[in-house]
Amino acid sequence: MRRLLLIANASAGTSDRRSRDAALDVLREEAEVEVVETESIDDLTEAIGGRDGREIVIAGGDGSLNAFATALCRTGTLGEDPPTVGLLPMGTGNDFARSVGLHTDPAQAARIVLSSPLRPVDLLIDDDDRLVANAVHIGVGEEAGRIAAPWKERLGKVRLGVLGYVIGGIAAGLGQHGRHLEVVADDAVVSDGSRRVLQVAITIGTSVGGGTEIAPDARPGDGLAEVVVSYAVAPLRRARYALHLGSGTHTRLDDVVTTRARTVTVRGLHHDVAASADGEELEPARERTWRVVPGAYRLHAPEETA
Repeated sequence: MRRLLLIANASAGTSDRRSRDAALDVLREEAEVEVVETESIDDLTEAIGGRDGREIVIAGGDGSLNAFATALCRTGTLGEDPPTVGLLPMGTGNDFARSVGLHTDPAQAARIVLSSPLRPVDLLIDDDDRLVANAVHIGVGEEAGRIAAPWKERLGKVRLGVLGYVIGGIAAGLGQHGRHLEVVADDAVVSDGSRRVLQVAITIGTSVGGGTEIAPDARPGDGLAEVVVSYAVAPLRRARYALHLGSGTHTRLDDVVTTRARTVTVRGLHHDVAASADGEELEPARERTWRVVPGAYRLHAPEETA
């Protein structure tokens, strides 16, 4: 019988616990499951380090995946014998789960853990050894996430946290004037800083903000990050970008550049650069570099169709 270690947030609310218990019932049909509730990254690191060969199942969203990646790094096993992982989407946006075709209902996702094949999944790591499971935002995306954060918390109490992304996106889009950023992907200059940049996204997954396909061509296990740079700074172009972003067709616009790379550096020409990684704010810095950690873990997910 398979042996699983289900890692859950100790502070989860009553409705989340009900969803988790429904998923747990499914898992226990075919596996022996140990449940660990964690309150801190130290708790999580200890749980992962002591898993004793059990497959890990994470109950959470992008933030929980980020915490898992960080804990994996702290155990000293990142890149060595990639662990087997299942994901029960229980976050606000569940963007990475969308990227790999997981069902957003935790009980249905539990069936995927039991029956679906394993896919290699990459991570990003920056020059401060901070891990990224889904996406890095700079520019309007970072600002939208910062504005959305308190709204997500407030609205999350009534199960409407995803609306926080909408509020953040509208507010940031109206006020953003762009930044002079240099973007280098695998030694190729994507932006030389002479034009103002509205947004830079560096992603492993396809989706951000509760379902917005910022990088529709991303492939989470191909060893490359997807890089999206938008120059849509003028008001009408910002509006056009927002409309196309909603349908995932923004990458066809003449003021959007996309590329794929193993290493990406973003540098502010006249100021430090604010960035967010999986929804967490990073300390502003004049320059940051992210590189791909290929096949950092193996995830139970439906087979790719494209």
